[in-house]
Amino acid sequence: MTRFFLFIITCCTAFQACSQPTTTTTTTTTTTATAPPQPKPAVYASTKAGWLVDVDEAYEVSTKSGKPILANFTGSDWCGWCKRLDADVFSKPEFQDWAKKNVVLLELDFPRRFQIPQKNQSQNVAMQQALGVTGYPTIWVLNMKKDAASGQYQLDALGKTGYTPSADEFITTVDKFVNP
Repeated sequence: MTRFFLFIITCCTAFQACSQPTTTTTTTTTTTATAPPQPKPAVYASTKAGWLVDVDEAYEVSTKSGKPILANFTGSDWCGWCKRLDADVFSKPEFQDWAKKNVVLLELDFPRRFQIPQKNQSQNVAMQQALGVTGYPTIWVLNMKKDAASGQYQLDALGKTGYTPSADEFITTVDKFVNP
């Protein structure tokens, strides 16, 4: 059963300004001194290899590859079933091989012990509300289309699942959504 949802992802263009090293020269020599380099701000990313955390990036990769998005709604630092799903399924080579061939991985995290950037918090809540997610882990497989004028996404939800005890069982379930 396919359902369509509309939601607005607020276009946040809040990038942290990187300070450029300052250059000073003296009038008596031709050497240039630079200020010590500033540490780069940490970039938010999933702790799991291959998982994206930005809906716009996942949409772009999905559009280019023609693969649907596998969206994992998780509480990575507090949800016991989410941690088990990571250990029992997402960390297994058979899942990783299947995912590379079939889907774009998107992690939508709702942590309690650390904070993610506001842009990611907003997009995660918007996706959660659009798909009616009420518990974790919830995994949706979906296709997205973006209206260039409004910036709204249209979601074509292909199917959802939750915790599954093995990679083989998870792949069998989700593969039915990806390759009906």
